[in-house]
Amino acid sequence: MSTIPETMRALLLTDGGVRFEAAHPVAKPAANEALLRVRMAGICATDLEITRGYKSGFRGVMGHEFVAEVAAVGDTANNQWLGKRVAGEINIGCGNCNLCRRGLGKHCRDRSALGIAKHDGVFAEYVALPIENLHLVPETVSDEAATFVEPLAAALQIGEQVHLHPADRMVVLGDGRLGILVALALHRQAIDTTLVGRTPEKLAIAANAGVKTLLTSAIAEGQFSPADLVVEVTGSPQGFALARTLVRPGGVLVLKSTFADALDSFDASALVVDEITLVGSRCGPFAPAIALLASGQIDPVPLIHAIYPLEEGVQALAKAEERGILKVLLAM
Repeated sequence: MSTIPETMRALLLTDGGVRFEAAHPVAKPAANEALLRVRMAGICATDLEITRGYKSGFRGVMGHEFVAEVAAVGDTANNQWLGKRVAGEINIGCGNCNLCRRGLGKHCRDRSALGIAKHDGVFAEYVALPIENLHLVPETVSDEAATFVEPLAAALQIGEQVHLHPADRMVVLGDGRLGILVALALHRQAIDTTLVGRTPEKLAIAANAGVKTLLTSAIAEGQFSPADLVVEVTGSPQGFALARTLVRPGGVLVLKSTFADALDSFDASALVVDEITLVGSRCGPFAPAIALLASGQIDPVPLIHAIYPLEEGVQALAKAEERGILKVLLAM
């Protein structure tokens, strides 16, 4: 293996905003960790919300969607990982608390999260991550597609939490990056799924894969009846209110959005009266996500609008903010 440098290029969120550093210190992997050489990383809505204050003022290297190769390990017992191409789960629990011992480390009260809370992320040449967080990426999956492992796993988490019946009607509200992946994942299971959004060009990506689509304006015109399950993935506080109108009494409302702002209002009594099941849904299983990418059953590459070099990370974040833009990647 090549010598690991002392410093690296990195994109950081600071008190003064996002900035590129040409000589940021490279982390030394602990005994249970690997040092990863990042190949590509994806910018997601959570990254953009972090710049607005989501997660109580995170500061450090941003980013959590990535593909990398193992450059070094903290313990020679893990030498079999050297040189392997991997994706990695973002949550790092303490390993000792009751939640961690029950297999709920991603909800550990003292957890860190890659590029989100208390742990430097992947908008850099190198990142350290526990070996147990790593998943091998097959050669059949391109670097570009591999950056979608984490968000596709998040889409699949819905099936881990909610019983999906083939006879049910599903609505995915929000035609952004994650919304399209959720719609593709549900449709793959032969579930009657409609993706609702504001942008015809984005909806067309899902429609080309066989997903039914509908413009948000059509809902206001009364062209849609309430569904059995609604997944809210708009990324905005206003999305909750619209999603609430789309779910039938006794139905399920899954919330996927993470944003810095709070809801303007929350009518809990209406949820009680209509007996709505409210489900928060976040990170999901990596293994089936990688399998879907490797088999070609889900192809996320059409979602990519641009690839920037790491040095142009500030411009890449600005591009990801533009209306109509889906996925922007950083290449290291």
